[in-house]
Amino acid sequence: MKLKRKRNRDIFTSTCSSIINGVISFIIFLLVLVFPLIYNNAYFDILVTKYRFYWVCVVAMLVLCFILSLIMMVIDIMEYNGRHAKALFSRLLPQKWKETFCISDISALVFWGILVISTIQSDYVYEAFWGNEGRFSGLFLMSLYISSYFLISQFWHVKSWLLGLFLFSGMVMCFIGITDYFQLDVLLLRSGKNMIDPSESTIFTSTVGNINTYTAYVALIMGFSGAMFSTAKKSCHLILYYICMVISFMAIILGCSDNAYLSLAALFVFAPVFLFKCRLGIKRYLIMIASFFSVVQLVDWINQKFVDTVIGLDSLFQVIVNFRLLLPITVIMWMLVAGIYYYDKKTDKDALKLDKKPVKIWLLFMAAAMLVIGFIFCDANFGGHAERYGSIGYYLEFKDSWGTNRGYIWRKTVELYMDFKPMHKLFGYGLDTFGILAKYEIGLEMKEATTQSFENVHNEYLQYLITIGATGLIAYIVFIGSAIIRMYKNLESNPYIIGCCFAVICYVTQAVVNINLPIATPMMWLLLSIGMAGCNKKVIANDTK
Repeated sequence: MKLKRKRNRDIFTSTCSSIINGVISFIIFLLVLVFPLIYNNAYFDILVTKYRFYWVCVVAMLVLCFILSLIMMVIDIMEYNGRHAKALFSRLLPQKWKETFCISDISALVFWGILVISTIQSDYVYEAFWGNEGRFSGLFLMSLYISSYFLISQFWHVKSWLLGLFLFSGMVMCFIGITDYFQLDVLLLRSGKNMIDPSESTIFTSTVGNINTYTAYVALIMGFSGAMFSTAKKSCHLILYYICMVISFMAIILGCSDNAYLSLAALFVFAPVFLFKCRLGIKRYLIMIASFFSVVQLVDWINQKFVDTVIGLDSLFQVIVNFRLLLPITVIMWMLVAGIYYYDKKTDKDALKLDKKPVKIWLLFMAAAMLVIGFIFCDANFGGHAERYGSIGYYLEFKDSWGTNRGYIWRKTVELYMDFKPMHKLFGYGLDTFGILAKYEIGLEMKEATTQSFENVHNEYLQYLITIGATGLIAYIVFIGSAIIRMYKNLESNPYIIGCCFAVICYVTQAVVNINLPIATPMMWLLLSIGMAGCNKKVIANDTK
């Protein structure tokens, strides 16, 4: 009799779990396939369209899961005396927190609490809640990010085919972006009734909108596909991820946004930390590097052959493309890859095993590189020797005009923050209210100095500093950092964790010069949630046995 009751409880638990997972999977399906490609009135309302689609999907997911949970709880009380509900709620008791929540979960809760305080103490509570005076990144949207994070990471079982759809929609988006570089306008988003100012047409692309947001989204695709390629075991998967990686390389370069090089730097700098543990990882890394240089060389040939057709590069990639040794370096990289593969084929497999030395050597190399870069930066700015570094001197010398006037707005942001009252220094001016603050405090000066009206800091971390204060920024960094560390430590438990991990790494790196928008940011939170779901080995069913 006891065995029969236990079997019935197991069936009930698995049924409940399947229903909740089905709802979550369906919403994720919409977010990875429809959300990146949806648009309404061309680029004129693309931000509003995607914002509405996202919040409707997430709210629907939360409401459906809540209603279904109530129904299941009633059934549990009637049939099993509430055993499953008691087991579930027992996980929330303080003595169970160590088993239930990891550092990322706790910091996410702290982060949300700070967001609430920041909104309540803001001089513009309504605007801070909705973000309607900025880019909709108010308390409402941030609460949806955090709620969906907990629901997905705690209760969802990863379905690999949904991540495959993420790559599929990403490839479609990249293809459209690449054709836009050739000014083909295959979706007619720039011509006819959708005609936009010709002087601004090149800063909008694909189904995303602004090129900065486009390259931020492509960074997620590149980080995911690059990491998955580096660890793929099956030949079919290896080929698929390689194709996606190469296309994302092409798309992010032709996106013509300088935030792209930060994403690329993140991929190539951090990948060796886990790839250099084995010879196969080193070979895959060299293939990634060689493929990137090959794509850059291809872009150079394209720009030369279709000079009257393409938009043309005007970012740091133009410096790389014009590098005289680009072709020889590309050839040497592929020869190195071929040589290593030939050597490994002739070498006994036991001799191919590596210890932690390559990783340690790489870390030492990167530390030395950071010191050199730091010296060059100081020399260019404090020594006044930017010209000695040639064409990259413009990127090294930090001044008001740096990064399309980002230098100015960053400087003014710090100055405004330093003038805050203690409460605002701790909890900020209110989510997404920087535009209001800038208008009243530096509006005329900003217009005269830059001929622009900034409603965002164009640096996600400085934006958080001034809108949610030092406490909010610290909580966010702890949350993101601990989540990345946890995914890194659990790479072996799920093959897709590494892809999600590097997608997040690429995003948070480019965020140093970019805006938090409900276009690329929701996908970062989604991939982070999926990666954390893969890390969580404990499921509710285990607690109800």
